[in-house]
Amino acid sequence: MPTLLLLNGPNLGRLGLREPQVYGTKTLDQITAEVTAVAASRGWTVLARQSNHEGELIDFIESQHQAEAMIINPGALMMSGWALRDALQDYPGRWMEVHISNLFARESFRHSSLLAPLCHGFIAGLGTDGYALAAAALVGARHV
Repeated sequence: MPTLLLLNGPNLGRLGLREPQVYGTKTLDQITAEVTAVAASRGWTVLARQSNHEGELIDFIESQHQAEAMIINPGALMMSGWALRDALQDYPGRWMEVHISNLFARESFRHSSLLAPLCHGFIAGLGTDGYALAAAALVGARHV
């Protein structure tokens, strides 16, 4: 059974509580359940991790090189995660970067991602639906 990794970076464990006007009211568990349902409908399994620590995300990616695809919301690590970038560059599967808010409608320091040039797809500003859309693209499309 193919595997889809679902990674979430710093502060995303507080989804549903943290700035609901920006990030909505869904919890990370609810988002994970939605992604799992999309993946399962195509015969995939999901392994999900959230960490506030870049090294833990890197360790997980390195331990899961056999996984076919990945969704990552790096949070603020998109601006500072050079080591995470290196780990993603080394990851052999397809992966997409997802952000809940429209980064370009926020502070200018959020307008650039170190990771985006490496990913197979980038979704931002579609709320938590972006996760399920990324999952659908990765588990169902050959061109992503």
